[in-house]
Amino acid sequence: MLDFTNAVEELNNYKGSEKKKTLLLNNKKYLVKFPDPVREKNKNISYINNAFSEYVGSNVFRIAGFKTQNTILGKYFYNGKEKIVCACEDFTDDGHILYEFESLALSTNPDKKIETELNDIMEVIEESKTIDTADTKVKFWNMFIIDSLIGNTDRHNGNWGFLLNKTSGEISFSPIYDCGSCLNPMLEDTELEKINDIELKNIAINCYSCIKENGKKINYMTYIKQMKNEECNYAIKRIFDNIDIEEIENFIDNIECISEVRKNFYKNVMKYRYEILKEVYKKLCV
Repeated sequence: MLDFTNAVEELNNYKGSEKKKTLLLNNKKYLVKFPDPVREKNKNISYINNAFSEYVGSNVFRIAGFKTQNTILGKYFYNGKEKIVCACEDFTDDGHILYEFESLALSTNPDKKIETELNDIMEVIEESKTIDTADTKVKFWNMFIIDSLIGNTDRHNGNWGFLLNKTSGEISFSPIYDCGSCLNPMLEDTELEKINDIELKNIAINCYSCIKENGKKINYMTYIKQMKNEECNYAIKRIFDNIDIEEIENFIDNIECISEVRKNFYKNVMKYRYEILKEVYKKLCV
């Protein structure tokens, strides 16, 4: 693992609630996410596992063929203690600017506050005169399917967006970034050891997106199994064959700094969701 302890530090201008630093190492700029102090009461651990979730979630997207932010696990020594961090390479540069979807939403409809209601998101995409509507919808729903696999509970309007090429003016869907809220980062290893098959199934099924429909957060697996949204259905048909569950499991197995119990949890919870996606995919292809 790379050691970021002596990397050059810049003023941090990245958004988000997680503990983070902006560091330069080997001529590359990274947003380095630290294990976040636990905010829940009655927790016995000092930190949650968001760095692991960020790294694994991002690489599941990569394995499925998405353009993603390059992420690596590293270490950082602070006050004599070694911390495992996730370093997210900055994919912007002097010629490319990231515009988060929330910025597009603010400019598209000045009379309406856009949050995560699905109809509002689709309305912004359809009304915007600056993006490719059809391509954006495809990319959005493709992202939704993999978010359902990894159980991303926080794909809000500031966690996806577009890249502007300052020279050509071209606007494209940005690489996938900010996956730290997937794969139940608040669960510690001692809790994972006690999870039985029924509890695992409940965790896999009872996972909600922050995207809402009629004011209620969407339950990923229920929504997908209902097959009521044609754009979501098309995304399953486009994406499913790209999900190589064995490659994902092999990738997880080869991560040295994650415990075996956490590796098994990651693999098992995704395998359960994968089987649901597979079942729906078969129905759609009949």
